[in-house]
Amino acid sequence: MLEPLAEDAPPVSACREMADACAGCGSEFMIAAKFCHTCGLRRELLTAPPIERSREVEVIAGMWARSAVWARNAVSRAAEMWRVIPFPAWLHYLHFHEIKRLVGLPTAALIAFIVGLGCVAGAVGISLFFKASNLAEFQAIQMWRIEWLLGATASFVAGILLKKPSGDD
Repeated sequence: MLEPLAEDAPPVSACREMADACAGCGSEFMIAAKFCHTCGLRRELLTAPPIERSREVEVIAGMWARSAVWARNAVSRAAEMWRVIPFPAWLHYLHFHEIKRLVGLPTAALIAFIVGLGCVAGAVGISLFFKASNLAEFQAIQMWRIEWLLGATASFVAGILLKKPSGDD
C-alpha cells in the first residue's frame, strides 16, 4: 500500500529564488524566463553565489540582443512602409494569374515554361560569365551549356505534355 505524500518543503536546491528585474535594462522578467526578453541578459539567481564572468561576455550578449531587437523593428518598419508605397498600375500584369490568363496555359505547363526560360537564360549566362583560355576550359563550358539546354528541353517538353488539349481539333 502506498504511503501518503509528505507535506515537507522541497529541498533548498530546488527552490532557488530568481531575480525579478533585469540587471542590464531594468525590465521585469516574464514568468519562468531564464533570459531577459528586452536585452537578452541571463536571469541571475539571488541565492546562488556570484559567478565570475568576463564583462566582455556580458557586453557582447547585450549587443547581440540589441541587434536582434533592432533587426526585428527594422523589418516591421519596412513591412509598414511597403504597404504605403504606391505601385504603378501596369504592375498587375506581372501577377502569376494574369500571366496565366494572357498566355492561356494551365498552371503546371506555365511553371514548366518559366523553368525552361530560366534554363535558357542559364545557358546564355554561362557564355557571359565564363571565357575559355584553353581547350579543357572550352570543353567544360560547352558541357555546362549542354546541361542547361538539356534542362530547358526537358522543361519545355514537360510543359507541352502538361498542356491541356484544345477543343479545336
